[in-house]
Amino acid sequence: MKVIFDSKFRKIIKKRFHVSSLVNQQFSTRLKLFTENPNNRILRNHQLVGKMKGLFAISINGDIRAIYFLKDQNTAHFIDIGTHNQVYCGK
Repeated sequence: MKVIFDSKFRKIIKKRFHVSSLVNQQFSTRLKLFTENPNNRILRNHQLVGKMKGLFAISINGDIRAIYFLKDQNTAHFIDIGTHNQVYCGK
C-alpha cells in the first residue's frame, strides 16, 4: 500500500506529538505494518460511520488513531492523527 500525507496531517502530528515522542515511534512502526498489509490485525483497521463515513482509522496505541481515506485501491491518504477525542470529536 502506498501512503501519502495531507499537509494538515504533517502540521497536526508536529503540533500534537514531539518528534522524538513514543507516539511518533509507534506511528512509524504501525505505518510499516500498514504498508505491508493494511489488514494486519494489530492495526485494528476499520471503516468509520456517521459524519466520518468514507474514512478509515488504524490504531497506533490504546487511544491514538490515524485517520485516512483511500485515494485509489493502492493509495492511502492520511489526514489526521490524535487521541480518540481529538480525531472523532474535534477536541
